[in-house]
Amino acid sequence: MEKTPPKTPQLNGIAERMNRTIGERVRCMLSHAKLPKSFWGEAIMNAVDIINLTPSVPLNGDVPEEVWSGRKVNYNHLKVFGCRAFVHIPKDERAKLDSKTKECIYLGSSRDEFGYRLWDPKNRKIIRSRDVVFFEDQTIEDIQRSEKPKLKVSKNVEHHQSRDNPEEAVEDGENDPEEDTTTSDQNGDENEEQEPGEEIELRRSARGRISSTRYPLDEYVTLTDQGEPESYMEAIVDTHKDKWVEAMQDEMESLHENHTYELVELPKGKRALKNKWVYRIKSEDNSLKPRYKARLVVKGFSQKKGIDFEEIFSPVVKMSSIRVVLGLAATLDLEIEQLDVKTAFLHGDLEEEIYMEQLEGFKVSCKENMVCRLKKSLYGLKQAPRQWYKKFDSFMADHNFKKTTNDHCVFIKKYASGDFLILLLYVDDMLIVGHDRIKIAALKKDLSKCFSMKDLGPARQILGMKITRDRSKKRLWLSQE
Repeated sequence: MEKTPPKTPQLNGIAERMNRTIGERVRCMLSHAKLPKSFWGEAIMNAVDIINLTPSVPLNGDVPEEVWSGRKVNYNHLKVFGCRAFVHIPKDERAKLDSKTKECIYLGSSRDEFGYRLWDPKNRKIIRSRDVVFFEDQTIEDIQRSEKPKLKVSKNVEHHQSRDNPEEAVEDGENDPEEDTTTSDQNGDENEEQEPGEEIELRRSARGRISSTRYPLDEYVTLTDQGEPESYMEAIVDTHKDKWVEAMQDEMESLHENHTYELVELPKGKRALKNKWVYRIKSEDNSLKPRYKARLVVKGFSQKKGIDFEEIFSPVVKMSSIRVVLGLAATLDLEIEQLDVKTAFLHGDLEEEIYMEQLEGFKVSCKENMVCRLKKSLYGLKQAPRQWYKKFDSFMADHNFKKTTNDHCVFIKKYASGDFLILLLYVDDMLIVGHDRIKIAALKKDLSKCFSMKDLGPARQILGMKITRDRSKKRLWLSQE
């Protein structure tokens, strides 16, 4: 690499000309979208994306993105920068009678996930969504015009007299506007007039007020929630220190059993991702005995696409599929068994070369300067869900299960006898539905050989929904009690 002296842009003409091209496009995009200069960063990202999707003369007409990734590009996601857009509001973020959409401004496609980046002018924040309707011929001016209140101009003009001469104001009664006396005392006349300058006695509530309890400041010092630690340092000084240490050791055993990483020297030019411990107190099946759980999470937000990962999409079973299968189980009186995959993401094989710092509190002595080269995926990595699904999908295919066309997390296996098994997968939660208990037990055994499984027995709860059955009447209820 040859460096150039300062203040000599002519020696780096190709890069400088590209900077000028990008700057000119950004200026035009902001002007057309009627957006302020503060959106220059979003405009630059959008302009660069368009350049990378445009055939290039130096590449003999090839598209830069196709040359770089080796995949055919798709232009369907491109929209006019700064256009008006309506974003769908999820059910859990709105009340029953609230609007289902919100007006936003399109800023570009999301780089790390399938969706769009939009500016919410009302809440002044950037949101990401895939459920968007665009109006590419409208800009922010159309949003402001629709929100501008329409003023009603009264035809009657009120003339207000000076209060310096109240007698003159009282005598001239023709120009005085009529007053609404709805605030007058209920025992007085409805149209009783108030003389100018007379003091109005305010009504006070006769209800007694209870003064708030005030505590000395020193009593707040020991006020804690006795909840979950936010960091490793908090965990080792917590009142339940022993339980948190045991939970971390259990997580470490899972990492070693799955051969998740190996200690190596960090190669030159590579960087190591940071990590943290996440602590949770869980209670299963309304048990009074809590379960302390510690999980190692990689700070995947610092990953870079094209270097640390490529594809990240991973499907989960649809709620409609769960309802259909449970309804089928109730009608045909089928068995419904539930399983949980312990540290599911650790089973996924990594295809990229990723390094991570050693775990806080578990650094190997005399090797503190070494880093972990990840061999398996970890929670927090952007590609972790996808790698886990690919591993599980391969397992199901090897055992003659086929996934449905409409839902790739519904796996079905048919037998020559006419019997069948259905497996539903939601990340690490599974439901197995079938008539033959022996076949279900055989599937559980095969799963346990490949993955670290926890057999929860007959399904009682799935995704926060309680499952209640009356098998004698072939009925089943889902509730969120």
